[in-house]
Amino acid sequence: MSQHKLTSGEIRFLQEALSADYKISNIRLRKGEYQYSLAKAIASFQLELCFPDVKDIIKRLYSEEKADDLQFVRKIQTILKKMEKSNVVKILPKKKPWELQRYMLSGFKFQDVDKNLVYLVTDQQIEQMQNLLHSILGQRETPRGRLSNLKIKICILVFVIIASYGAILWGLMQPAINSIIFVFAFSVAVACSIMLGKILSHK
Repeated sequence: MSQHKLTSGEIRFLQEALSADYKISNIRLRKGEYQYSLAKAIASFQLELCFPDVKDIIKRLYSEEKADDLQFVRKIQTILKKMEKSNVVKILPKKKPWELQRYMLSGFKFQDVDKNLVYLVTDQQIEQMQNLLHSILGQRETPRGRLSNLKIKICILVFVIIASYGAILWGLMQPAINSIIFVFAFSVAVACSIMLGKILSHK
């Protein structure tokens, strides 16, 4: 399936599914039945931070040939629609009108119509998925943090440069020029100007 960058909405959906307690479903989720197999397949995609469409699911569960069988695709879509009505899967909005609908699980733990507790992933897999999401969020936040730090550095350097030149002008207006203050302020202004130039050239 084609990979795409997760949107903030998709990340939120994944986080909600990970933190969800047992979802009550009015269908059976028993091994060997279509609903269970489809839910397991969608769970495997979500562990990879992907949202499959019906053909992706069929290819993973059955074969490429089955994904091209229009009658079989419609049958699976009908089952997925029932699973959505039963609060097992969510149908995500299409990114483009001509694309197939994509699916995700509303959670990873269910109580089915027979009162059976169904676990579609292990605790270890959930932990791995949470770590992946934290990594993605960290990568998105890091550039903003760097930009914020850069702005702070620039503001400090500009302030020091202005203060240094102010000290130089103040010294020049005095009847007796204090060479130590003049040299120190001038050195600081030059050093900060060079640092500011380097920062702005790499920005």
